[in-house]
Amino acid sequence: MYTLITVLLFIVCILLILIVLVQNSKGGGLASNFQSSNQIMGVRKTTDFLEKATWVLAGALLVLSIGGTAFIPRDARKGAESAIKDQIENAVDPNQVPTFPAPADTKATPDASTPAPATTPASDAKK
Repeated sequence: MYTLITVLLFIVCILLILIVLVQNSKGGGLASNFQSSNQIMGVRKTTDFLEKATWVLAGALLVLSIGGTAFIPRDARKGAESAIKDQIENAVDPNQVPTFPAPADTKATPDASTPAPATTPASDAKK
């Protein structure tokens, strides 16, 4: 059904383009070719026909566009949503602070096998 509506949309678009190109806002266009009085449709009727055809095609374009959204295949929409959700969930935050391994203790003595002597503030105050 979606394919049928899409094909109809393309046909309506092409017809609408042709109808609009045939019209001339200053009284020319297709209407100017029917100046003789022995024609079945006169100048005014040709202009009325072109105007009505434009409105009908514009309405058909609107209805088919809205109707086409109802017939979009569900699996196509679901696949697009999951791909977008995957990208959002796996996105890297550019403002995130990098985490590095903790540095080694800098107050340790050069010889790590001997512990540093324990000093307390009270023993330093007595000296």
